[in-house]
Amino acid sequence: MKKITKTEAEWRAQLSDLAYKVTRKSGTERAYSNDNFPKSEGVFHCIGCDAPLFDANSKFDSGTGWPSFFLPLNSDSIEEKPDRKLFVTRTEVICAKCDSHLGHVFPDGPQPTGQRFCMNGVALKFEEKE
Repeated sequence: MKKITKTEAEWRAQLSDLAYKVTRKSGTERAYSNDNFPKSEGVFHCIGCDAPLFDANSKFDSGTGWPSFFLPLNSDSIEEKPDRKLFVTRTEVICAKCDSHLGHVFPDGPQPTGQRFCMNGVALKFEEKE
């Protein structure tokens, strides 16, 4: 997959202030602050590059206040890397195409994967299936 690279000015012009803080500076939106995720069928895309990331059928209510998924659309759409910014090591999830910070993955999700991809809602946009 060819990486998308942009200048900081280009990212700032494209993204809202919050989306920029989250996706380019590894920020986090407040829990329960993003409610624009319908329960209809469709695909969640990266706000930075429009790469398809998660199918709506893998979304579940984790009770955390952030959109959560148990499986990415395909393993090549995301990358995982260690995040040691807090007092514990977590696994950061970034878009494989544009390196946007999406959130973190935890090993406490539902079956069949047992994974909880806890994403920032501002880092995603939903495209409903026609």
